[in-house]
Amino acid sequence: MAQLVPIASIVTGVAGLVGAQQQYQAQRRALAAQAQAAEAREAQLRAATEESQRRRREMLARTIASTRARLAASGVGASEGSSAALLAGLEKEANEQDAFEEQQLALRLSAGRRSLLEPTGNLTPFIRAGTQLATGLSQSIRSLLNL
Repeated sequence: MAQLVPIASIVTGVAGLVGAQQQYQAQRRALAAQAQAAEAREAQLRAATEESQRRRREMLARTIASTRARLAASGVGASEGSSAALLAGLEKEANEQDAFEEQQLALRLSAGRRSLLEPTGNLTPFIRAGTQLATGLSQSIRSLLNL
């Protein structure tokens, strides 16, 4: 009966190693699915931000064109004085809104990541199984030496 103890501990260690490998593979698949979902979310956020910026640029172009037309109809030059300041202010406001949206996009993307320190591939199950196997082997060797 004492001779079966070393064999049982080796079998237990190997079973632990196999279980750890399966757990590691399942964890890798889950992490891959999370990464894919995060990439899709990032693509959606980027597309929405780009569309918003495109619409704002189009609206800015229409606003500037209509403002220039009104100024020209009034006999005022659009490239001088308060007219130029008005048009520059419109462009500045649009640029500030673009910068704000870029900052918001960066914050949203970084919020999707729980921690920069979070590992992408965890070897803890293998380390535990290896420790169990080593412990079992050392006990088996001791048992064989005691015979």
